[in-house]
Amino acid sequence: MKHTYKITGMTCSSCEEKVTSSLLQVENITSATVSKDTELAIITMKKHVPLNDLKIALGTKYNIETILEDEIKEEEKSWFNTYKPILLIFFYIIIVTSIMAIQSIKINEMEINQVVMKWMNHFMGGFFLVFSFFKFLDLNGFAESYKMYDIVAKKIPFWAYLYPFIEFGLGLSFLSNIFPLLTNSITFIVMTISIIGVLQAVLNKKKIQCACLGAVFNLPMSTVTIIEDALMIVMSGFMILALM
Repeated sequence: MKHTYKITGMTCSSCEEKVTSSLLQVENITSATVSKDTELAIITMKKHVPLNDLKIALGTKYNIETILEDEIKEEEKSWFNTYKPILLIFFYIIIVTSIMAIQSIKINEMEINQVVMKWMNHFMGGFFLVFSFFKFLDLNGFAESYKMYDIVAKKIPFWAYLYPFIEFGLGLSFLSNIFPLLTNSITFIVMTISIIGVLQAVLNKKKIQCACLGAVFNLPMSTVTIIEDALMIVMSGFMILALM
């Protein structure tokens, strides 16, 4: 795929070379043709690279802007490929937890409300364990991304490093069903705090990396992240009411 960008700040041929070299160091960029005269850069990519990544690569001396029509078309075209990792994770968790719920009905002859509660316990447990796993793969990378938008991590950086451990603990608690009211209360509070930063980033149209799957996958912040957090808030809220 190819994108055309407008780059300002280049004054000589060495600027062209420097900009070209910087762009080629960005992951998934295979070639870049840069011209100071037209102030244009034609960039070939293996897969879509967010504009913010290009800005970081060029630093403050050069300003890069996308040609909006091309950028929007490419984002629409690659939506599924962009979010495929998180969609597959949800699909697998739903399938596994649904099978477990069906087995519970057959073996224990549980009532429907008990099955729903058990399914949500398993789903949320699987969710937190899987998502914490990807964060642990690059804890520093996750923390740096998380501090860019989370309202607590911005002020208390240590929170970004603690967050994956909280998710891991919640995952174990849901699967073992230990202190369910406390577990769901902590989940409700933590995810409510988390969604505030996500909403601010999405509403302000900030093009930053979502840290939900750590730094392993370059997922842009979007409504998908809001839905993910909101789902945990709704489930934990429902279970709190059912347990009280």
